[in-house]
Amino acid sequence: MSEKLESKILIIGASGFGREVLCCILDMLPVNTPHLKEQIFFMDTEEFYSKTKEVSGFKVIDPQTFNENDYKVSVAIGNPKIRENVVQDLPKNTVFQTVIHPTAVKSQWVKIGNGSIITAGCILTTDIVIGEHSHLNLHTTVGHDCNLGAYLTTAPGVNISGACTFGKWVYFGSNSSVRQGINITDDVTIGMGGVVVKNISESGIYVGNPVKKLIK
Repeated sequence: MSEKLESKILIIGASGFGREVLCCILDMLPVNTPHLKEQIFFMDTEEFYSKTKEVSGFKVIDPQTFNENDYKVSVAIGNPKIRENVVQDLPKNTVFQTVIHPTAVKSQWVKIGNGSIITAGCILTTDIVIGEHSHLNLHTTVGHDCNLGAYLTTAPGVNISGACTFGKWVYFGSNSSVRQGINITDDVTIGMGGVVVKNISESGIYVGNPVKKLIK
């Protein structure tokens, strides 16, 4: 077994989901892989976390010292638009790592966008396209023939039925679900436990069973 990974790994986002992504990465590596604390690092652009020296025993680097040639990068920030801003602010030649937990189940007919993170227990069936820098959290399921836009984000326990099409920056709260054949436009948030049974053509926050747009 090699003494070093092929490339050092940088997790951008040093709060809760960043630590969960660390767990995913560690589970992807052979047991007892040596020198991991010299090869896996965190970085955060928020002042509170950027001043932290370690997260779960792994070093947090100063953003000013970041060199894109040194790392493969995973952006572990839950908010889809903030995640996109971070991705776009990074140098053009940054190499992004796609993280897929070993317990995730996916067929050979699934295309997962660059830089996406698929956590433990997710199930992706067949003829699915997931856009770049998407996050599927614990035990998310996606049915056949779905085309899901970039920066998709699911909290744990989300169920997406077959033949759905989503735009960009779609966010699902825990235990929400989507009926088969649903289209959802850009920049839509579905609240916890929300049930989507009709197409959503307007951006906004939707809650309830069935979901209705939340008017502030």
